[in-house]
Amino acid sequence: MPPHLTDASEPLTAPLAPGLYLVATPIGNLGDITLRALDVLRRVDRIACEDTRQTQKLLNHFGISKPTESCHEHNERERTAGFVEALRAGGRIALVTDAGMPGISDPGTWLAAAAIEAGISVFPIPGANAALSALIASGLPTSEFHFLGFLPEKAGARRTRIEQLAAAGLEAGTLVFYEAPHRILETLADLEAVFGPDLRIVIARELTKVHEEFLRGTVADVRRELASRDRIRGEITLLVQAPAEVGRPIQSKESKNIAVRVAQLEAEAGMDEKEALKRLARELGQSKSVLYRELQRQRARLRSR
Repeated sequence: MPPHLTDASEPLTAPLAPGLYLVATPIGNLGDITLRALDVLRRVDRIACEDTRQTQKLLNHFGISKPTESCHEHNERERTAGFVEALRAGGRIALVTDAGMPGISDPGTWLAAAAIEAGISVFPIPGANAALSALIASGLPTSEFHFLGFLPEKAGARRTRIEQLAAAGLEAGTLVFYEAPHRILETLADLEAVFGPDLRIVIARELTKVHEEFLRGTVADVRRELASRDRIRGEITLLVQAPAEVGRPIQSKESKNIAVRVAQLEAEAGMDEKEALKRLARELGQSKSVLYRELQRQRARLRSR
């Protein structure tokens, strides 16, 4: 069995079982590391690292001397056979990424699956995780959430993915993404275009670091705040409250007429889209956000034809 504590008196020096140890590392503050993680890193045979240079800094800080070997997104598959062979021979290998939990938008999934397929024990060593840390401090619903990793880098693919999420009709909980600082404004613009300006979101930036920051509000407000800055830095976790449907379901006949009615009101009554949707919401006994999302779905379908 892996090292563990059943009560306060049990030491951390129980024999370390052979197997693969998926060890969580700090996401910012070095104090994020757990006692169990340090114990495992000290006693494994070697450490597979996303970046050996980054891991070496961590090991040096805690006075740990162990052989390291790279295992990143570009070589994980080719290195897996060698790691599995060593594990079959009774080896003890720790897998770490640069920050957080292995396998969560980071290397580790392929090696873990191969080890399990080979009948090798795989031990999770819990610790810091940006998605969960952001979620519990976001103020958004935590009883149900969907972790979706990084959105596509290319603009068209990203917009399509967001439209797919809108069409899926997720009505409860929180959506959790990772995003790069140089793409965050474009992503927020896409979210606003698809879900509307009142979509409730949270930006968690630089978690557990010196400049940790939470921005909470509507997507329109948060986007304006970030756009006003000279530069956006740091790793970002983006949380989106799944838009809850308000009012009765849209009937199929009503749904087909939304785009037509919006266009008519814009042309005949001189309304802008926002005003047209507000009037339609009153007429149909629906929320404006529901009609807005249905309008975006219809437009997305037209673009895909």
